[in-house]
Amino acid sequence: MDKRSNQSKSRKMAVGPEKLRTYFINNLDKIYAAKTHLVKHLPEIAEEAHFSDLRSAILETLEDVEKQIARMEIIYSMLDAERSEGNFSGLAGLVDDAFEDIKLHGNDPELRDLSIAFYLQNIESIEMASFQVLEMAAVKFKNKQIKQLIKENYDEAKDDRTLLLLITAKYVTAK
Repeated sequence: MDKRSNQSKSRKMAVGPEKLRTYFINNLDKIYAAKTHLVKHLPEIAEEAHFSDLRSAILETLEDVEKQIARMEIIYSMLDAERSEGNFSGLAGLVDDAFEDIKLHGNDPELRDLSIAFYLQNIESIEMASFQVLEMAAVKFKNKQIKQLIKENYDEAKDDRTLLLLITAKYVTAK
């Protein structure tokens, strides 16, 4: 191994406060964009759901997403930061992919419901991972409320994902 490799392994990684703040806000922007995109489409997805438990879970997820958006708006305010209206197609693109797949199974209610559950679980998983990283970064802000708001968003995303997994298991194993 060369000397440089050993040096980079032994040093602790440190990100300055301004870089961390920029990173945090940039990634919060991405999640915010995806959440607002999702809120626009969840009522339509709920209407497409055949299985009543799935429809109820989607409507519960909609309520949770609206609360998460409100928490993120509080965080922006606390950080005195403006939301960027940039092009955040990553997570929003996953939502759009979900709609396309759901439409493909328009005539088959069972496959349509499985597609809905599949994509919503994927979206919640990505959001959970994103909120976890932001929660770690929030520790450096020395503002317990920001960390708590991010944790609440993570917990809701986790609960929604678990609910969707249970519904999927129930749906798949039903006779």
